[in-house]
Amino acid sequence: QVQLVESGGGLVQAGVSLRLSCTASGGSFENFAMAWFRQAPGKEREFVAAINSYDSSTYTADSVKGRFTISKDNPKLTAYLQMNSLKPEDTAVYYCARRFYRATTDKKDYSFWGQGTQVTVSA
Repeated sequence: QVQLVESGGGLVQAGVSLRLSCTASGGSFENFAMAWFRQAPGKEREFVAAINSYDSSTYTADSVKGRFTISKDNPKLTAYLQMNSLKPEDTAVYYCARRFYRATTDKKDYSFWGQGTQVTVSA
């Protein structure tokens, strides 16, 4: 079974950048849309960004638009989330997920998830 493994999280100060990676353990990658969600303590898991498999169209939550960018590198079986100008309210566990073909913003549509990586932004 394919696994998704996130990396790149950490403790940073507000204003800096981080790049998260999500690498699949194997199998087909180019036919899958990828997404990032995040969950802060006591809150629901929320959509951050997603990218289609077939045309690389991207979708970004209003709360991170202009600061976060999703991309994917099919030969490397890896999706990325570039996070710039980080704010304390970006603090959360970040999860990557995948679904076949078309990206959506609803977490219920994604059946494969990584274990998450913690991002903590101090003021």
